[in-house]
Amino acid sequence: MTDTDPIPYVDYLDLSGEPQLVTQACTQCGAQFFGRRNACAACSATTFVEKPVQRTGHISSFTIVSGKTPYVSAIVDCAGVSVRATVINVEADADHVHLAMPVQLTTYSAGHDADGREAIGYAFEPQTTAEETSI
Repeated sequence: MTDTDPIPYVDYLDLSGEPQLVTQACTQCGAQFFGRRNACAACSATTFVEKPVQRTGHISSFTIVSGKTPYVSAIVDCAGVSVRATVINVEADADHVHLAMPVQLTTYSAGHDADGREAIGYAFEPQTTAEETSI
């Protein structure tokens, strides 16, 4: 990474290749968490390995947040891993968003720091390609 490379907005967004989310998986019970952990909330073990999250999934829960610019806040099931995210590139209404809707990971510019480095955020968007459902 150089001083001009984009930086991920969250530590669990890996931008080193094709963007993907990465969990910390407990080596004892397999529970997965976003972000650093000192101990597993499921079994109290203290060792973890990084595990990539599938880039596609489906909406398991959502709400349309109203305001000046309505948006969709959702929980996306990515092969058993629940991801909280915004759903973008879709009209924020019940005619365009539904439960079990197939979605895919995408990234967007979240702004620039004082030195001009771009921060990259993640969201999901309606699945429009025949992308494989495995990593």
